[in-house]
Amino acid sequence: MTQSIDIKQFGRVAVLYGGRSAEREVSLRSGAAVLAALQAAGVDAHGLDVGNDILQQLAAQSFDRAFIVLHGRGGEDGTIQGLLECAGIPYTGSGVLASALAMDKLRTKQVWHSLGLPTPRHATLSGPADCARVAAELGFPLMVKPSQEGSSIGMAKVHDLDELVQAWENARIYDDNVLVEQYIAGPEFTIAMLDGEILPPIRLGTSHVFYDYEAKYHSDDTRYQIPCGLDADKERELRELTAAACAALDITGWGRADVMQDAEGNFWLLEVNTVPGMTDHSLVPMAARAAGMDFQQLVLRLLAATL
Repeated sequence: MTQSIDIKQFGRVAVLYGGRSAEREVSLRSGAAVLAALQAAGVDAHGLDVGNDILQQLAAQSFDRAFIVLHGRGGEDGTIQGLLECAGIPYTGSGVLASALAMDKLRTKQVWHSLGLPTPRHATLSGPADCARVAAELGFPLMVKPSQEGSSIGMAKVHDLDELVQAWENARIYDDNVLVEQYIAGPEFTIAMLDGEILPPIRLGTSHVFYDYEAKYHSDDTRYQIPCGLDADKERELRELTAAACAALDITGWGRADVMQDAEGNFWLLEVNTVPGMTDHSLVPMAARAAGMDFQQLVLRLLAATL
């Protein structure tokens, strides 16, 4: 697909990265990788570390389109998408509604649940008094996470009430809405979607308690299994579930779903990222390579969707 594209059609491209979210460090690394790949391909690409003056920067430099590599709030939640819509600048990835919806793990789960898609039982915590009630409803162990953060920031696995209260205290630093969900014991899979195509699933393995921030970005012993080890029928089921999960949220362009499998072989949807990482540890480039696409081909294909 990318071989037939005239690079000049892209015009002047803004690569938006950095920002002010808790995922800033990862976004800077992702943005640098995307910018380098586009420039190496001959694209007139320019990096912008997104701050309060982003609208003025975009207007002053007359960009034709934007490649969004902003992770977390401000970049993955519909905010920058809405600004670009108002500015009339085409951009990569999902639109305003899908971005905002997918960023909110609670709302995402409510949509999936309403459509009969499997997602772990859950509740929300608004204060310490909720912890005992939620523990009685869901039992232990539980996963605690800010509703609107990514990269496993603020997440914890808890085994008793004291740990639950402490995890709530830690998570609410990042978000007033704290999500608690039933822990699913079993293998974790991540599955990328690119232009409606489901890429090869990846099975994740880590020595950590779960696939946390360190395992994602710094650990050298994290294991990535492609092919993922499922038989043909179960892999087909996983791919179809991912496609349905993305369609339910109206995700377009690209995205990455995280899914657990329990001891009985059932799959459980956790979340979908609409601006996945593009670092040297990132999963979408890994899945793309398994599908025969190198990093430069991947970023050109993502940018081509804005034409």
